[in-house]
Amino acid sequence: MDVAIVLFDGFDDLDAIGPFEVFDHARAAGADLSVGLYTLAPQAVVTSSHGLRIQPDGVLPPPSPEADATPGEEASAVIDSQDLLLVPGGGWSSRAEASVRTEVERGDLPAAIARFHDAGTTVASVCTGAMLLAAAGLTDGRPAVTHHSAIEDLEAAGAEVVDARVVDDGDLVTAGGITAGLDLALHLLDREFGSELARQVAGEMEYDPQGEVVTGSG
Repeated sequence: MDVAIVLFDGFDDLDAIGPFEVFDHARAAGADLSVGLYTLAPQAVVTSSHGLRIQPDGVLPPPSPEADATPGEEASAVIDSQDLLLVPGGGWSSRAEASVRTEVERGDLPAAIARFHDAGTTVASVCTGAMLLAAAGLTDGRPAVTHHSAIEDLEAAGAEVVDARVVDDGDLVTAGGITAGLDLALHLLDREFGSELARQVAGEMEYDPQGEVVTGSG
């Protein structure tokens, strides 16, 4: 499984780095998995909502071999096709200058998310990253969850909001606020690689999975 975590200025640190560490522990344990941090367009450094500065692994490659790479930038050869695109949240409610809301209003990232989903990629979000999925049209009429501060906005956008830590609707997986990203990543390890690996990674990280995982609307 190839995992691409997309970064943008104003993303919440733990939304992205928590799942990154879960997946990287799985890789180190022998899972056939790669994980990287990518931007939509060339960007040397990405600054999180808390001021953490990250040098990304490169530009998010196209969702299929036939798609065009980002103009002026070759797509990374490491992940020619994506199995999982993970979208963090950040700043939706604070209305910060750099935030999820900014990316929704700009429109480029939601459009890219929609292209990946249309190409068959599983798309996941943590926290208010769900609002980017909503802007991409992915949550329309589908079960989903987000940070408590954006629940009403997600519902107004057309999602069937579910009271759960993680909501797994097959090719659309969403998680609640911030630390729920750890639970989302561990759930996906369980789903794709089995419960033994998920337990091993949780033990290595000394983390006990929290809350409920709901599959679909059930």
